Parts: sequence; C-alpha cells; structure tokens
Amino acid sequence: WGNVNPIGPRGVYDEAKRFAEAMTMAYHRYHRIDTKIVRIFNTYGPRMRLRDGRVVPAFIGQALSGQPLSVFGDGSQTRSFCYVSDLIDGIFRLAMSNFHEPVNLGNPREMTIKQFADEIIRITGTKSTIEYRPLPVDDPKVRQPDITRAKDVLGWEPRVGFEEGIKKTIEYFKESLNR
Repeated sequence: WGNVNPIGPRGVYDEAKRFAEAMTMAYHRYHRIDTKIVRIFNTYGPRMRLRDGRVVPAFIGQALSGQPLSVFGDGSQTRSFCYVSDLIDGIFRLAMSNFHEPVNLGNPREMTIKQFADEIIRITGTKSTIEYRPLPVDDPKVRQPDITRAKDVLGWEPRVGFEEGIKKTIEYFKESLNR
C-alpha cells in the first residue's frame, strides 16, 4: 500500500483525506473556484495543547514532569517535524499563488522516534528515561514529506532548524506548566 493501509484501523482517516482532496479538485474544475490543498506534516510550536495526543507535546510534557517518555514500538519509525512559522509561510505562499493541486508542507528532515525522545531528554536536561510500549496497529513506519512541489511552485522550504524550534516549544510548555 505504500506508507498507509487503506483498509486498516487508520484507513478511514487516511481515505477521508484523499476523498476531501478529490472533492476539492472536482469542485475547482466544475465551478472554477479558487481552491487550495495543503498536506500538513507534523507541525509543532508554542501554543500546542499539552495533551492533544501528538508526540511533541507528549514527550515534552513527560520530560518536564520527570516521567518516562512513552515510545511506541522500538522507536525506529520515523517522523519529520515542521515548526509552525514555516507552515504558516507555506500556507500563505500557496494562498497567494494560482496553484490548485495538493502541496506537501513539512520538514523533510527525518528522525526516528527514539532519536526524537533522546533529543527531548537532552534539551530539557531532565533525567527522564524511555519506556517502550506496544506499537499501535497500522502505525505508519515513515512520515516524511516530499516538498519538491512546494520548492518548485512556491519557492518554499522550512527555515527554522529543529533545535531552535523545539527549544521555543519547550520554553512555552515550561511557562504553561508553571502557571
């Protein structure tokens, strides 16, 4: 199937996104409406909710609380993380363009979940450890955007480095937890 299983437990989520894109393109073609399709990949930054179920706030919250970081599977699955200001820049560029096909906006710099957990522990300076848990069924092994179209059509690519962005995000969570 590629990186996602269309008939697995996550299939409805993945197929719903594909359906929405198909409907948007059909609407654009039929009604000649100016539509845009953005495919967003793992965005992070200040103002995230601590318990929204995503790995960035989960790991930061666990580390700042001195808890073990919950890594599902062996941690070898990969993700890429795009800082919120980079995403906003990409969305703005697409909105101002005459382009109507899907555009991937994300950071192609990939890291394993284990590497990500290690970085969160290092940057927060906590003594948290890693606790391994069973990998959910159909969890994608790879999530890395191909941003060729964003570069070619929009002149866009992420500019905020991982360490810079994650430090700003950690500072936000520190302030939030101290309120």
